[in-house]
Amino acid sequence: MTRIKRQGIVEKLKGTHARDLFTRLYGEKNIDKQVDRYIRLIDNFYKCFTDTADEAQLFSSPGRTELGGNHTDHNHGRVIAAAVNFDSIAAVNRTDDNTITLYSEGYEGVFRVELASLEVDKSEQETTNALIRGIAARFKQLGYNIGGFNAYVSSNVLGGSGLSSSASIEILIGAILSGLYNDNKVGAKELAMIGQYAENVYFNKPCGLMDQMACAVGGLVSIDFKNEGKPFVRKINFDLDKVGYSLLVVDTGGSHADLTEDYANIPQEMKKVASSLGKDVLREVEDKDLIKNIKSLREKVGDRAILRAIHFLSEDRRAKEQFMALQEGRFEDFLRMVKESADSSWKYLQNVYTNQRPEEQGLTLALALTEGFIKKKGYGACRVHGGGFAGTIQAYIKIEQVEEYRTFIEEVFGENSATVLSFRPYGSLYLNPLLG
Repeated sequence: MTRIKRQGIVEKLKGTHARDLFTRLYGEKNIDKQVDRYIRLIDNFYKCFTDTADEAQLFSSPGRTELGGNHTDHNHGRVIAAAVNFDSIAAVNRTDDNTITLYSEGYEGVFRVELASLEVDKSEQETTNALIRGIAARFKQLGYNIGGFNAYVSSNVLGGSGLSSSASIEILIGAILSGLYNDNKVGAKELAMIGQYAENVYFNKPCGLMDQMACAVGGLVSIDFKNEGKPFVRKINFDLDKVGYSLLVVDTGGSHADLTEDYANIPQEMKKVASSLGKDVLREVEDKDLIKNIKSLREKVGDRAILRAIHFLSEDRRAKEQFMALQEGRFEDFLRMVKESADSSWKYLQNVYTNQRPEEQGLTLALALTEGFIKKKGYGACRVHGGGFAGTIQAYIKIEQVEEYRTFIEEVFGENSATVLSFRPYGSLYLNPLLG
């Protein structure tokens, strides 16, 4: 029976519906590679769950790239982000044991969460089990159905890539519970907020909402978090190819280990400034009030917090202006603001390297080399990507110069360290209904 069920889903993956879908998700050049990837996923699923007779249910959740609004979401600011053509995928089936069991490609152990106990378990903090438990708990709190399932997961959204592997997995787990137990009716925005809740409360990382929202919604989007409970999302119709550019991320090889405090300090310091000015978050603060009170703020919160507040106020406005530039086809203006964002993140936000290991400055080096390349060629822009402190930079390079740039930068950071991204038009997906 298992062989028959496997054969049925594999035939669907080789059919025209799947090829059309994969073209939209991954691009025309990657269809056969993705078909093989999904078949390998299914084979591993049936190897791990040998007694499964049901046809595997397939889910996909993309990674994301941040285009504007560096560290603004957690203080209710504006961002520009996009889902990308790298994703986390899962082969799944329902179970009646009220337990979520998950294997992950490349990981030797197994993640297992019994749904009878959904309280926060501090011993699980910063683990995948914490995310699974937190997402299931939030589903139940919101009145949705939950239940057990077996899953085998594969992801090419590599940890440390700056494409938000954790948010991709969070949205994937939420999409599975939505698809298997709630008729796929949990909306993208709600899936994002459920993922953030799990990461904040169960995983114990004080993240904003941008990563989850971009992964869940899909496409190129502007997101305004002024009302964090109801973020305002607008799709942007923009094609990088048509303006002659490619978007790349460069993995500098830095480790994100032990950087939780660095990440947590940014929203905490920003909120200290806001609190000192009688507000909850910096989105409620005006420039004139910050400038007028700098002398007293220096004593209350320190200089770095003030500098980070200065970054927020300018970066939040810049994200709005970048949205307008893309909407109106003013790409050179957009690139100019990318450079301004890079400068602000370096001087004011100060998230290009960690003070814990000042001798390790891969991001700084990658930015310096890329800026030199761009200056020589006369086109492009680059900036720190995502959370910062380690990991990746982002670079806009003319299409005809991409291979030269990759050769140049990979001599320093290693083969395949520079990756060309494309925007994915969809967020999380339950694939079986789309396969014909």
